[in-house]
Amino acid sequence: MRIVSVNAWGGALFDELVAWLPGSGADVVCLQEVTRTAGLRGWTRFEDGQRSVPQRADLFDDVRGVLPRHQGIFVTSDCGPVCDGAGVRHRQDFGVATWVAERLPVVGVDSAFVHGRFVDHVEWAVADRPRVALAVRVVDRGAGRSVAVVQLHGLRDPAGKGDGPARRRQAERLVELVRRFREPHDVVVVCGDFNLLPGSETFGMLAEIGLTDLVGVADTRTSHYPKPVRHASYLLVSDVAAVKRFEVVARPEVSDHRALVLEL
Repeated sequence: MRIVSVNAWGGALFDELVAWLPGSGADVVCLQEVTRTAGLRGWTRFEDGQRSVPQRADLFDDVRGVLPRHQGIFVTSDCGPVCDGAGVRHRQDFGVATWVAERLPVVGVDSAFVHGRFVDHVEWAVADRPRVALAVRVVDRGAGRSVAVVQLHGLRDPAGKGDGPARRRQAERLVELVRRFREPHDVVVVCGDFNLLPGSETFGMLAEIGLTDLVGVADTRTSHYPKPVRHASYLLVSDVAAVKRFEVVARPEVSDHRALVLEL
């Protein structure tokens, strides 16, 4: 069973992403920074007063189109305005999505806000935007086990990735979700763009519930990210012995984040 996690950057490298995903062999695909805009396809532009970046209008539907044999689940953290190529404003939902290969029965789904609550922005905020986590349990028939996959997109703080009260509470909410969702015999995988440094207290809190980080201090950014701090994405498992292979993918570059690939 293969699990892929990557912050999709709103589909900014759309051609590269949709060319790579079908051939990745992923049974479970976890994407952060996924967009949905009702009734609109193609490209939009996102602006928050600090950044102006291209985004797909409906990245969820785009990915669904190249993974037609996967079941998709999308959860919105917040929404706000984007402009299409003609300058017309639209309301765009923003969040995380998980796709599961149809050969794997989905036997449980849960989600929780790990920071804040849903916000319908008049204009996008630069900081303190809400963040959501999504949990999916699947049955791996071949291995005779259930796997609980929890992904999140962690709080972005313009001040940096250091610990603080908001990130501590984020970790507490994540732990609450994992504890509530997991079943005794699950292999648990927690992944996503945590927006944290490797030494964050978050990892100690996750270790207390039996999760081991596989990324450590590895570079999880691509050449499209110019800043010097190269840590953001992580993947943790409850049973290291169940890991057949783990890779932080340097090539191809499908985002400003490197994809994480886990094979159980």
